[in-house]
Amino acid sequence: MGLKKSSRLPSGSSAEQRRRSPATKRQGTNADVATRTLAVRARRAVERLRADALALEQEFAGVLRHTAPELRTSARNLLHYLAVRQHDVRSLQADLATLGLSSLGRLEAHTMASLDAVLELLDRLCGGDLPNDRRNTAAPCSIGEGNASLARHTDAILGPARAGRQARIMVTMPSEAAQDPSYVRDLVLQGMDIMRINCAHDGPAAWAQMIRHLRSAEKTLHRRCLVSFDLAGPKLRTGPIQPGVSVAKWRPKKNRLGQMVAPARVRFSTLPTEGEPGETVVPVAGDMVSNARIGDQITLVDARGRDRVLAVIETTEAACLCEARETAYVIPRTRLVLKRNKRTIGHAIVGAMPALPEPIQLRAGDVLDIVRGEVLGRPAVLDELGRTTDPAVVGCSLPEVFRCVRPGHRVFLDDGRISGVIRRVEPDRLRVRVTHAIGGVAKLRDEKGINLPDTDLKLPALTAKDKEDLAFVARHADMVAMSFVQRPEDIRELLSQLRKHKVPDLCIVLKIETLQAFSRLPALLLSAMRRPGVAVMVARGDLGVEVGFERLAEVQEEILWLCEAAHMPVVWATQVLESLAKGGMPSRAEVTDAAMGSRAECVMLNKGPYIVKTLRFLCDVLNRMGAHQSKKTSLLRKLKISDMHPATLGAHRTD
Repeated sequence: MGLKKSSRLPSGSSAEQRRRSPATKRQGTNADVATRTLAVRARRAVERLRADALALEQEFAGVLRHTAPELRTSARNLLHYLAVRQHDVRSLQADLATLGLSSLGRLEAHTMASLDAVLELLDRLCGGDLPNDRRNTAAPCSIGEGNASLARHTDAILGPARAGRQARIMVTMPSEAAQDPSYVRDLVLQGMDIMRINCAHDGPAAWAQMIRHLRSAEKTLHRRCLVSFDLAGPKLRTGPIQPGVSVAKWRPKKNRLGQMVAPARVRFSTLPTEGEPGETVVPVAGDMVSNARIGDQITLVDARGRDRVLAVIETTEAACLCEARETAYVIPRTRLVLKRNKRTIGHAIVGAMPALPEPIQLRAGDVLDIVRGEVLGRPAVLDELGRTTDPAVVGCSLPEVFRCVRPGHRVFLDDGRISGVIRRVEPDRLRVRVTHAIGGVAKLRDEKGINLPDTDLKLPALTAKDKEDLAFVARHADMVAMSFVQRPEDIRELLSQLRKHKVPDLCIVLKIETLQAFSRLPALLLSAMRRPGVAVMVARGDLGVEVGFERLAEVQEEILWLCEAAHMPVVWATQVLESLAKGGMPSRAEVTDAAMGSRAECVMLNKGPYIVKTLRFLCDVLNRMGAHQSKKTSLLRKLKISDMHPATLGAHRTD
């Protein structure tokens, strides 16, 4: 009986024999058909995106004619990107990835060029000719030119990048920067690229001193540093609150472990005085001050019945400065005893002190009335059974709020620590039902922010104070940031004021800090692009409250994308490494957040006692991340941990 001929190819068959196999031919043919079908479908989808991009550009032709010539290419690219993002292209991206092509995940800075590059490859896969409409419409910028435009605009506005670090660093100046030249010099030395002066604080005299210190540091260190001014904008804040008890409080500085890092400084004075920054001043009467010497001790029983001891470290005719290692609350008529070697040598009585505002305590379910005008805020009035007879009240001085708010609109107070819903609107009063208070019971104080994310406030972004400040800003600034920008008219008003001060080309920064500003971002960008020199600041503090903290990460990503499409630099701002700046130790989440800031062109630090350390830390983070990330693109530099050898796994036995 003869052997059956096997249908399998011998194990030693050549590749040529395998190619001749009918099954292999069928599989290859099927794969080719499937690939071509996928490519045809993808090409049709990309062609549709391209057509929509051109259509949107044509629709905005009138706007483009008024765009600054230097930014017209950028404006066209922004419109192309917006057209693409009007579609959900996730299934198309999956098809392109299956075909081994770009999935259009990095087209922001060069949208049309990216679409055309993908289409050219799809044409080859489909075996078709290049359509006539694509032969006749060139992309406004190539892939390389789009990236170069963003880099060029960033250098022009924020200054050139430092060696090894692409992102610039902006630092907010505290009041003491006007008195301490070394403070400013240390910041420049450690890598500050832009000095930020907030016009909501201090005044022209202090601002001028800060700039003088900066110019001196630049000469000494041979480094350039720009100056940016933030206009204060309209203040939507709680009004003053009625005073409570008269009390002086001091507390030593402690670290996160509760360990004291610096004693409190208390100045007892027989004459009116303001004291130095960080000191608590207590007025006294008696012979204690005149008898005090360095090394003496002052004892007292504070308002809580706790014994406290202070050490005298400095004396003058009218005051003695002391250090305290424990917290104390002192009220008028408190008795003080001066001791030397355990002997009593002097006495004093605490004099009258201004009463501090009493914070309003609020819980979920409470009612709060927001009242128009300079009304003193106060807690709720309760009857003898603890029931509310009159709700808590807080003032708000901006009349536009009362004209624009509607029942059902949300309201957030004090950076979102207290939230509520407006239940009733009257000409001079808004009744709010509190829906959430952080920690169960939250304390509302004066000068705390009010956010109305559902309300389109008809507020001018420039106040009378802003226009007055612009006279100084125009002479000294490299850029000016506009707070509370909400609509194109706000930008036009700022540009008009800059022309009036004969600085029409001064760079401007649009602070995106409200839900309305975010929702109108494309219109704001196109309006600002009527002239060169525009950047955007993501003011994440107010913005997080307005859009909801659960959406903040998503929203700041979208701002980065749109600004990259407009070739416009972005300042990543608010609470970057705040725990480090204020307390000397960063949280893990803050370090990750700072690393994310490397995707912006500039990162802003706020003030704090550890700001020099924070600046040094941020420089290191940005230097490291710059080797790994460029905008959304991961950079695959060599990883040291990738070097492996079998020996590193240990000995293995094969049975």
